[in-house]
Amino acid sequence: MGGSGHYATREEIALVPTPEATSSWKPVPHSDVIDAVTEVVKAHNWQILDEQYGLARDGQRMFGVIRINRTSSSEWSRCIGIRNSHDRTIAVGLAAGLTVKCCSNLMFGGSTVLKRRHTSRIELNGLVLEAVNALELEFLTLENVAEELKIDELNDDEVRASLVVAAERQAIPSCDILSVWKEFKHPRHEEFAEPTRWSLLNAFTETAKKYSPARADQCYRSLTRLFGLDGKPAELWK
Repeated sequence: MGGSGHYATREEIALVPTPEATSSWKPVPHSDVIDAVTEVVKAHNWQILDEQYGLARDGQRMFGVIRINRTSSSEWSRCIGIRNSHDRTIAVGLAAGLTVKCCSNLMFGGSTVLKRRHTSRIELNGLVLEAVNALELEFLTLENVAEELKIDELNDDEVRASLVVAAERQAIPSCDILSVWKEFKHPRHEEFAEPTRWSLLNAFTETAKKYSPARADQCYRSLTRLFGLDGKPAELWK
């Protein structure tokens, strides 16, 4: 397993050793974070539809997606994105996400970052509960932006310029510009036949399916800002 990582089961993640704590830094076991989120989800009486996890940097970084049954749309399901690290590279974080039903493409809003100096599992549970409660507003923002993206049409020149900006911002490697362009012009799902910002976003996320967990995380986080999925002004069309 290299730096980019691979997808993993809960059982594999449970085997990842957690580094020794220091006086100023107390790393949280990846499994503890997943378990805490799962418990909060169940406490809200939400059903977990499916989940997917990935490891990177020899298990030092973990990424996860838990899809839940709550939604206000027939087009997508809500999901919760999870991040954690044992090497101090990223803070424990949860993000509101949507999974588009016709294609299983993912998109995420802004991250709700948790405090990382945990002293106990009880404290972690409390922080996760607060974060999941905070995600409710993030879900609504993300769904509102998605509805707006569906009515904003783009011409070819705008799309071409957007692809270059996305590559410059490292949402995608430059070698994938043509892949996203082809997916936008000839989408494999008829739901994206209209030349809208929504269709362009899904062309990006369709391409991201082939990425490693760490590369996909970088892509999603860049797309969040570029498309304004966090409710702030989109940076692709200033």
